[in-house]
Amino acid sequence: MMLADIVAQVREYPVAMALELGSVLVSCLLFLGTFVLLVSGAPTGTGEPWLVLIGVGTAFVLVWTVIVPLYERTLYSE
Repeated sequence: MMLADIVAQVREYPVAMALELGSVLVSCLLFLGTFVLLVSGAPTGTGEPWLVLIGVGTAFVLVWTVIVPLYERTLYSE
């Protein structure tokens, strides 16, 4: 029953559901990435994995604070 509800919502609101499901996936990956990097110890050298993690987190925040509101504004202005 729950899977059928998700499929129905994806069909009804494809853009919103892609954003929501993508956000859940990115959040889980950010959590796992942070956990793995913390377990591996302090960064040595350039710390590229930490920079990648910070970059992905920053992009994730920008999507929700800039792109989504702009999309909603253009969607509802018509």
